[in-house]
Amino acid sequence: MKITIFGTGYVGLVTGACLADVGHEVLCMDVDPEKIDKLRNGIIPIYEPGLESIVNHNVSAGRLLFSTDTQEAVAHGEVQFIAVGTPPDEDGSADLQYVLAVARSIGQYMTGYKVVVDKSTVPVGTADKVAGALRAELDKRGEELDFDVVSNPEFLKEGAAVADFMKPDRIIVGTDSDKAEGILREVYYPFNRNHDRMIFMDVRSAELTKYAANAMLATKISFMNEVSNLAERLGADIESVRRGIGSDPRIGYHFIYPGCGYGGSCFPKDVTALSRTARDCDYEARLLNAVEAVNMAQKHVLFDKVSHYFGGDLEGKTIALWGLAFKPNTDDMREASSRVLMESLWKAGAKVQAYDPEAMKETQRIYGEEPGLQLCGTKEQALKGADALVICTEWKEFRLPDFEVISEALSHPVVFDGRNLYEPEMLERHGLIYYAIGRGRNQFSATGS
Repeated sequence: MKITIFGTGYVGLVTGACLADVGHEVLCMDVDPEKIDKLRNGIIPIYEPGLESIVNHNVSAGRLLFSTDTQEAVAHGEVQFIAVGTPPDEDGSADLQYVLAVARSIGQYMTGYKVVVDKSTVPVGTADKVAGALRAELDKRGEELDFDVVSNPEFLKEGAAVADFMKPDRIIVGTDSDKAEGILREVYYPFNRNHDRMIFMDVRSAELTKYAANAMLATKISFMNEVSNLAERLGADIESVRRGIGSDPRIGYHFIYPGCGYGGSCFPKDVTALSRTARDCDYEARLLNAVEAVNMAQKHVLFDKVSHYFGGDLEGKTIALWGLAFKPNTDDMREASSRVLMESLWKAGAKVQAYDPEAMKETQRIYGEEPGLQLCGTKEQALKGADALVICTEWKEFRLPDFEVISEALSHPVVFDGRNLYEPEMLERHGLIYYAIGRGRNQFSATGS
């Protein structure tokens, strides 16, 4: 099939590359000429494991094309995926300006039937707005062309997006059109052969499913972070608690790891947007509001622990920081806990020596020539001359470091672990003081009590 993808971010580029990899003819359109030029030359603008080889293979095979020409993009595919950004607006709602701009472009240039697929994460009711924008453009042209607007939310984890697309848990499609359903079945047939992963429903239910899924996962994380703060005050070990409750199949082990708060492009934005949607319906989503509040507070826990340890005086201190991305296997720093920590440390007069396997360029882009930041080439270099070590991201290379090197390099032999990577006894044997999240009586609370 001929398929068009509007947007070449995480969702658009992964979707386009993976659809091309199974044989579809895909054209990815973006308004950024520099990005398109790089993609044509095999330069991938994001870090996502496995994506570069798939893109380059399918470009070479002629199945994956890139363009900045909107008219060419609309003409190319019977199926038009909208995968542009939906950043949070000032009131917390999802900003649909880019989605609706694509819809208007399709309406301006389409000459026959199209299936327009909302792949971006959008609020309930967006399909109606997209259809309205399309129809308005057709009316301006005096055309009466048929089209269907379908909701097909993505469920891709950054760092595992290619695998998630190729072997999906489910493929949600919202439509009331038999014709559109048949076309989407054809689009996803290569991913659906072992058993039927496609779940069809009405459009609004599909739109809500995406938000509900992310809100549920965010709720599990915030719940565990809330319990971890309680564990510190009670002298309990949250890791023991996690294993205890995770063994219950009704709860499971997924997304119950305590830490220094969730980030990224999805959970914070989607929880806020769903809460805003609730307010628009005159409903107070108290649980969602609490999930967001707990997460915002959790992002300050590491700073509070560091400040407490140094008696509230961080002026002139140097903190080694391992991990800048919001999670492993990505260079994405949107809503990352590391940013809250660094900005708090700088405000308190401390300096940061930071290392991340993939997010160094992104950190440089965000913070530029920040005088309190030194980016280091290795995790060991970040330790040199530092007063303490803080871990924000659970990269594999941080899981079994040389603790003797850490102990000798730090002027204060103390490690603050925001991801609970280590067992306290292991660090104690190496003469290191260890503060993690919710790990018993040797901890102190985020408030210092």
